[in-house]
Amino acid sequence: MQRRLSADDSALQQTLRHFFTEEFPADLREKVAAGRRLEADDIRRSQRTLAEAGYAAPAWPVEWGGRDWTPLQRHIWSTEMQAAAVMPPLPFNVAMVGPVIQTFGSRELQERFLPKTLTAEIWWCQGFSEPGAGSDLAALRTTAVRDGDHYVVNGQKTWTTLAQHADWIFALVRTDPAAPKKQQGISFLLIDMRSEGVTVRPIRMLDGGVEINEVFFENVRVPVDQLVGEENRGWTYAKFLLGNERVGVANNGMIKRLLTGLKHHAAQVRTPEGSLLEEPVVAARFAEIESRLMALELTALRTSATSHDGRPDPASSILKLVGSELQQAVLEFAADIAGPMSLVWDELNSVPDWASVTVPLDLNYRKATIYGGSSEVQRMIVASTILGLKG
Repeated sequence: MQRRLSADDSALQQTLRHFFTEEFPADLREKVAAGRRLEADDIRRSQRTLAEAGYAAPAWPVEWGGRDWTPLQRHIWSTEMQAAAVMPPLPFNVAMVGPVIQTFGSRELQERFLPKTLTAEIWWCQGFSEPGAGSDLAALRTTAVRDGDHYVVNGQKTWTTLAQHADWIFALVRTDPAAPKKQQGISFLLIDMRSEGVTVRPIRMLDGGVEINEVFFENVRVPVDQLVGEENRGWTYAKFLLGNERVGVANNGMIKRLLTGLKHHAAQVRTPEGSLLEEPVVAARFAEIESRLMALELTALRTSATSHDGRPDPASSILKLVGSELQQAVLEFAADIAGPMSLVWDELNSVPDWASVTVPLDLNYRKATIYGGSSEVQRMIVASTILGLKG
């Protein structure tokens, strides 16, 4: 494998690096770098800025605002964006519902939704998980009963990320309860969150914030023309969506940025012998994480450089597995570096900003080894598709 980028790819890397560090709004980058929450308007402005520059969804078809880039070039885009502390585009829009509508939706749905999905004028949330039907998605119980030109939807979704800001939700609903297999009776609906009968209830997290929600549907009438693809084919579309979600979640650019900042902070924490960075145990821990990060980067380059047919390499499961665990390792290390300072969660400037956000970030990213396919699922994929092991 060539570790050196081609002249064209190197030029693209420099162009992207300049845009993300020099042209992208500095106030948004500063918030991300400091670990502070972005407001809804910040997130919309961030994605609109990316879209206007042509950098919101490079994997989309050119017709809908994408780029004719190779997988390696898209990897460069993602890495440079994360390294510059630029918030990636909303995954619900760009990596999930957008590709589903492009691939399976009617031309009318494409023209109606894709331009506004690209710019985040429409903010999407994901209505998949339900109480009792999270990991076993096919056990969902939300129903959609045909009534003339509408479906009448009843049920509940949970763990719905940022639903309090969303304009629309893409939801899996059961349209044929009598189907011989439970996967066969599911459809993929687009539902306006302002519809009568839709209720959003926040779920308060450990850090005091609200990132996830419950969404209730009570006799919600949804026009039939908001069905994506064919009725009862939603399971196929969901598998397609979840495959896209898993790609690009290694976040090695973000990990590198966090690790660089953490070394700087450790150098500022004084000890009787000098700084915390000079402590042998701390230095060894940095070296161990950096070596794992280098291996992750090389694996990401290899898989992106060898993917030619648009489908994810099975090694993407390694990226998801190692990347998510490495994120958690860095954030846990940050809390350790902050020490007692990490226990102060206030805005009174009694401790440095970087230290006060370490524990909330560490707790929040416990989710990283679950979403997009848990670590256990990724190990099964690696065992069966790469190692050829039989269960």
